[in-house]
Amino acid sequence: MIKKQILIIYKFPVLFDILNEIKEILNFKIKSVNDDISEYPIKNVCLIITKEKNDKIYNQISVNDYPINLFRLIDLINIRFLKIKYDQQDKVKIGKYFININSRKMRNHSNSNALSLTEKETEIIIFLSNSDKPKSIQELQTEVWGYKSKLETHTVETHVYRLRKKIHKFFRDDNFIISSKMGYQLK
Repeated sequence: MIKKQILIIYKFPVLFDILNEIKEILNFKIKSVNDDISEYPIKNVCLIITKEKNDKIYNQISVNDYPINLFRLIDLINIRFLKIKYDQQDKVKIGKYFININSRKMRNHSNSNALSLTEKETEIIIFLSNSDKPKSIQELQTEVWGYKSKLETHTVETHVYRLRKKIHKFFRDDNFIISSKMGYQLK
């Protein structure tokens, strides 16, 4: 699944202090590291800022032009994180399926054909995949549709019904989305 993005500032405490002052407005976590960096899952999650270019460090931005234009640096960081996120969303494994969130296509291991999903169907699957417990209709209304109040609507049930029908028709799978009294859950 898609992981939280972390900016690691490697052996550059002054830059860490500056960014730490404005961390509330940043779209990523920041961390200062002064020792071995090899323990971090750099390829999938992290972006590393260093003072000098190091060929052994993956996904790196080296900052060696001074003074640093902070706005330009933050823009560069955000663009790099967008690229990382796009790559992460290319092939998300959910159960026995792979979903490309970018193209909204769903595949299984054995089928080279892909099922096209709507944006809302993709959001439903991703939301349900992030929990081991059933999610109630109200939770889906709030998190996927953004409803703020308790509306009496069958939008969730209708969408899930159509999605289950679509998956059954394409993959012959009746058990991907399971319904219970507690809500909906992915198997």
